[in-house]
Amino acid sequence: MEQDPLTLKEQIEALLAQAATFLQSLATPGWRLYQILIIVGLILLCHGLAWAAGLRMDAWMRSLEGWPKWRLRALVVIRRRLRLILFVAVAWPLVWIMREVTWPSRSYLISIAATLATAWLLVGLAARLVRNKALRRLVTWALWVYVTLHVLDLTGEAASFLDGLAIEFGSFRLSALAVVKALVVTGLLVALARTTTQVTAARIRRNEDFSPSMQVLAIKFTQVALYGAAFFIGLKAVGFDLTGLAVLSGAIGVGLGFGLQKVVSNLVSGIIILLDKSIKPGDVISLGETFGWINSLGARYVSVVTRDGKEYLIPNEDLITGQVVNWSHTNDFVRLDIYFGTSYADDPHKVREIAIAAARSVDRVLVSRPPVCHIVGFGDSSVDYILRFWIRDPTAGLTNIRGNVFLALWDAFRENGISIPFPQREVRLLGERAAPAPE
Repeated sequence: MEQDPLTLKEQIEALLAQAATFLQSLATPGWRLYQILIIVGLILLCHGLAWAAGLRMDAWMRSLEGWPKWRLRALVVIRRRLRLILFVAVAWPLVWIMREVTWPSRSYLISIAATLATAWLLVGLAARLVRNKALRRLVTWALWVYVTLHVLDLTGEAASFLDGLAIEFGSFRLSALAVVKALVVTGLLVALARTTTQVTAARIRRNEDFSPSMQVLAIKFTQVALYGAAFFIGLKAVGFDLTGLAVLSGAIGVGLGFGLQKVVSNLVSGIIILLDKSIKPGDVISLGETFGWINSLGARYVSVVTRDGKEYLIPNEDLITGQVVNWSHTNDFVRLDIYFGTSYADDPHKVREIAIAAARSVDRVLVSRPPVCHIVGFGDSSVDYILRFWIRDPTAGLTNIRGNVFLALWDAFRENGISIPFPQREVRLLGERAAPAPE
């Protein structure tokens, strides 16, 4: 059924006429004007009381030490809404007194102002449950507008006005009222889905039967399922036809599939990583020149933190197609090798014993898997050795443990008179006369 194009204009003209009539009645001396003056007086009185009480409250709050954070935050919330709290505390007793002393109609506007102030105060306090500041402000203003229209009994006129703001394409009609309903219902469902997801995620993380990678996969799946259900149920609840949306999303999906191949590939690779458990949070990996431990697994990338504090965001596809060294895939044991050389004058049997004892003296070297030392060659100026030892905490670093073992070797060799040779070269300049041979 087509809507008369003048309906919206007529609604606006009717609202403006009612507003003009109400303002004209206020200009006429009578109880309406007196009530408006009383409300203005209450506002000024509460402003002065809030200013005086706020100064004392600020000084008292600065003297508080050792209080829990939630109590301090509650005091800050009360301090910011002190004017509104005082207005509610003063307006309602005045309304009750006037209703007992005079006719109820002579306190009607004051009671509306007290009701609005009470509703605004409750909305402001309830909106503190929303953590995001921008979303909290949006929710607060939206609820303020709604309760104001409800108290003034203007919800019907507002609904008709929003329903008149519509776009029509054939049989499809999209009004501002439908959009507002969809946003409200979807927002409530998304908030419910978020709370449910947080509770579910906490329980999944506490479940020791799930591996870390399966925990991440279960949490991601729960988030996608709940948020997706909240979105589609919200649209369906307000009467949107999802058939056209499905056809449109299919066409858009085909177009995006060609342009977002890398993104889709990373998403699929992320699911594969979570399923095959090749890497998980806490694993120590090497990928090219990057060495660090897995901080978190994302839908598109893996966060790897190195020893120098840098955080690399590696696409999931690189971990699937590239060669990755996982130092703690099946177990935490890692073998490290260091090379050194000693003089030919030193007994190799003694050198091996000293080297093994020096490695054992380092804290992180495992005694259950004892170090070993072997000769690997005879060099130009030294006998070359390899010292192998095991650790099981690669997340604590590899370079530092190698350095500690080298330092232990240095101290042990000095104590036992083992020398570490270094190549010596004789340099002669061109044109220089040769030294005379000794007689």
